[in-house]
Amino acid sequence: MVKVVAFFKRRAGMSLRDFQDHWRTTHAELVVRQKGLRRYVQNHTLASGYRSSEPDYDGVAEAWFDDTQALRNLASSSDYAAVRADEANFIDVASLGMVLTDEIVIVDGPAPIDGAKLIAFLSRRPDVSVDFFRDYWREQHGPIAARIPGNRRYVQCYPRRGIYATGRRPAFDGIPMSWFDGPDALRAAGESPEYAATRADEANFMAPDTLPFVIAAEHEIEIS
Repeated sequence: MVKVVAFFKRRAGMSLRDFQDHWRTTHAELVVRQKGLRRYVQNHTLASGYRSSEPDYDGVAEAWFDDTQALRNLASSSDYAAVRADEANFIDVASLGMVLTDEIVIVDGPAPIDGAKLIAFLSRRPDVSVDFFRDYWREQHGPIAARIPGNRRYVQCYPRRGIYATGRRPAFDGIPMSWFDGPDALRAAGESPEYAATRADEANFMAPDTLPFVIAAEHEIEIS
């Protein structure tokens, strides 16, 4: 399976409620019509993320397909064209980014119902190779992050290697996702020594001062 991760801000002047309503209804109905789509998840940034400042993203979408050929087949379809055309109705298109990823499960637990999902966006340190970043993140950093209390499920999303092979650089070198029972559980985890150890280890492979993130509510969209 291949997973597309997209991240974006809402259209200028649009309320958060209108953005989320359009995304979850009108846009979702267009997305699920696409042939080859196996699973579709919307992650809506929690209202608490807007209390002190504007969050990095208002939404993160995840879409699963069997393989890259399914994506190539979709690219020329009218269903995909309809999805792209609707984006301007609720998304700041200039903010829209996406990464084609492979997902590695580190903590294979169930996603809590009505939980809080932490999604971060990682860039590698400029002096380390792609292979070093990927190996260190999975083999060294992953087990440290897995020990954070309350981390019910934890996955790492890696850009497909073909992106680097063509000389391009993805928007991010890694996208981790962690599920907690709720905002209170996530706050408690953030005060733990295990979380402090995780943050301290970031300097070993991540670029400094570049860690966009959102705390979101996950919405699984049914595919008929």
